[in-house]
Amino acid sequence: MYFEGYGYHGASFEQTYRCYPASFIDKPQLESGDKIIMPPSALDRLASLHIDYPMLFELRNAATERMSHCGVLEFIAEEGMIYMPYWMMENMLLQEGDTVRVKNVTLPKGKYVKLQPHTMDFLDISNPKAILETTLRNFSCLTTGDNIVETKPANAISIIETDCEVDFAPPLDYKEPERVVPSGPSSKGPAQVQEPPVEEEPKFNPFTGAGRRLDGKPLNYQPLPVSSSEPKGKRPEAANGGGQQTSGSTPQSSSSRQHQGKLVFGSNANRAPKEVKKTVEKETKQEQPENKEEPKFQAFTGKKYSLKG
Repeated sequence: MYFEGYGYHGASFEQTYRCYPASFIDKPQLESGDKIIMPPSALDRLASLHIDYPMLFELRNAATERMSHCGVLEFIAEEGMIYMPYWMMENMLLQEGDTVRVKNVTLPKGKYVKLQPHTMDFLDISNPKAILETTLRNFSCLTTGDNIVETKPANAISIIETDCEVDFAPPLDYKEPERVVPSGPSSKGPAQVQEPPVEEEPKFNPFTGAGRRLDGKPLNYQPLPVSSSEPKGKRPEAANGGGQQTSGSTPQSSSSRQHQGKLVFGSNANRAPKEVKKTVEKETKQEQPENKEEPKFQAFTGKKYSLKG
């Protein structure tokens, strides 16, 4: 059957057209979907056939054997021409004015599709499900190979009024992170962590400072340094009362040495401990007042006086 000189024949629609991008007809909305614009004669032929709706077509580039599927948006193109989205022309390796074979087909409803993002920017989308639902409204069918890894139950499926499971492959620019292998020898046992040595804090030693006199006079000896690491029983002789007197030392020089860490008051600073103790006892005895017995009152013991004079 021949139709208006364009070779329409048989019970199906199949025709060859020259393709051009959507920018030639000022239809930028075509780029966001998979629909094409066909001539009015194609509508007349399709209306006379018993075809399934919505209308779906197979596009084939005979020179490269590339194939895709699409829907139709309008029938307003010039005869012998169709307008396609530019991304579809790139996938099919078509240039402006190249011929493409258009055939009416019926596709099964899709159950599963696996998509592959172009860049890793897709991973930053917070809600990819909502974006896919909005974007796929402009599409009527999907074909394996058009940036689509897999479709089920066939290589081309219809996504109009169907529930379809969606999966994602890694983006095209995705790179697996390199695993860092430790360069050191591997050991079966757990690694032992060396703890830093703990420094011992110096213990507190009472009465180890230098002595000071209340009258402001300088001391007649140099205080010996006391090490905090020495045990309590082995303190310097200055801390235990100045130590023993040497044979060549005089009593005055020995008495002038003061006990380290003690305060000395008054003139008792140069006295020996025993002499100081005796003088303190004498002073306490002198301070105690002697108990003198007071005379008792005796009646009629005074002098006598006469009234006569």
